Amino acid sequence: MGDIPFDDTAILGEKNFDTFGCNPYAKNPDTPDFLRPDVEFTRGFRNFDLDTPDGDEIRIWSFRDEEGGENNVWPAPTIRYRAGEIAHSKVKARKGTHTIHHHGIDATPFNDGVGHTSFEVNGNYVYQFQSRYPGTYFFHCHKNTVLHFEMGMYGALIVDEPEGPGFVRVGDDKGEAAELQQVDVEAFWVCDELDQRYRELNQNAGLCGEDEGLNLIKPDYFAVSGVLAPETETDRRVRVAAKLGDKILIRLLNAAYAVLRTTLPFDAKVISVDGRSLGGPFHPWSKPFTIKAGEPFELVSAQRYDILIDADRATAGTDDGEVVFEFLDWIREQPQDGREAIARTFIDVS
Repeated sequence: MGDIPFDDTAILGEKNFDTFGCNPYAKNPDTPDFLRPDVEFTRGFRNFDLDTPDGDEIRIWSFRDEEGGENNVWPAPTIRYRAGEIAHSKVKARKGTHTIHHHGIDATPFNDGVGHTSFEVNGNYVYQFQSRYPGTYFFHCHKNTVLHFEMGMYGALIVDEPEGPGFVRVGDDKGEAAELQQVDVEAFWVCDELDQRYRELNQNAGLCGEDEGLNLIKPDYFAVSGVLAPETETDRRVRVAAKLGDKILIRLLNAAYAVLRTTLPFDAKVISVDGRSLGGPFHPWSKPFTIKAGEPFELVSAQRYDILIDADRATAGTDDGEVVFEFLDWIREQPQDGREAIARTFIDVS
């Protein structure tokens, strides 16, 4: 732009302290450096009531696919594209302001979706980004983040290898090579806990420093990939079916505010953490590691593991494929009515 100063007030208005606090900008600017996309996604918003195993209902806020996808889906419809592609993610906010933050994706401030450092969308905006690193990410509303995330405003974001879905690169222990491997079965486990109390709050609750108790989470229900326990034990959205000899890829996200402790029934190799592969020539300071069968491991909020299970070794001498997710609540170890803070499912290898 030479010596011409960039005047962001022409786009975003006058700046003051509240701009980065209680009253972020609510605008619909043009996307800077707009390019022709390789892939496009459009997300609007949808509220619905989810039936619970005890005969009650719990309110969910979620994104919907504005291009004709299902309406009542939680987690939100997945965003998926290949590394190197230019992606456009359009948000349509109709009731109040919202954003989409593509968590873990390197993006410019205008395209990062963090309202307190850029703007909240009141209408339409196209986020533009290009990902270099294949792996597991997620997207969520970053307006009143603690509340909106707990209400369910998030979904999976997967950046595939350039070869497309069904392939992963697995680094070695020496930092010399990363082997492209084909995956036969893929599962995305998103673990969450739901607090009915949060559903009594409006979307701006606590945004300006009011004490709305958003530092406390007292779960009423526990879920994996939108399925409430104990239905996680049988629902095919969670339960994994594989054949002997298959290579299974598990993408695991802790979307709970509790620490998540997971116990797998088979030996498993962690090949990527938070969207960054372990080992190989680009990551010589790390290497994949093995979690032994029955050995619990823990993930904090928003952490992701990409896990490979080799079904031929996994089934050797084993006839029990139970997976256990424990939600470690730092306020109380178990719900007061005696229910376990646990969800279970199974990996079936035949």
